[in-house]
Amino acid sequence: MKKLIVALGALMMMTMGVFAQDAAPKSKAEITFEKETHDFGKMKQHGDASTEFKFTNTGTEPLIIANAKGSCGCTVPEWPREPIAPGESNVIRVKYDSKRIGPINKSVTITSNAANSPSKVIRIKGNIDAAPKTDDSAMPAAEPTMAPSAN
Repeated sequence: MKKLIVALGALMMMTMGVFAQDAAPKSKAEITFEKETHDFGKMKQHGDASTEFKFTNTGTEPLIIANAKGSCGCTVPEWPREPIAPGESNVIRVKYDSKRIGPINKSVTITSNAANSPSKVIRIKGNIDAAPKTDDSAMPAAEPTMAPSAN
């Protein structure tokens, strides 16, 4: 009987430990974007394919962005490294390498301590048209040069 009471006591202690972990405090930072997708529309090859995504910490604790990762090497994000205070705003800059032509639909995954969205995805899209080719025939022909005479 004594062994049964000890076993039940140990089981109750383990169960209480599991429930106590659920009560751990959660972050109260929240991230809210003005827009989550930017459409460049039609643009020329090698044009400026940069944009900013403005966000606000709508929570009650500082927001910390741990990482921002583009879906490929052609999409490069820059994000604030310092904590964003409650009520404050900042931007994540995204630059796309517009040397490629055709449709674009890329994403940036943001990792933060935001309770409402610890992993948030923002997107860029558009279509890049080939840059106009330079026509060499429009350039004036070079004057022939005469070699100096050997007199």
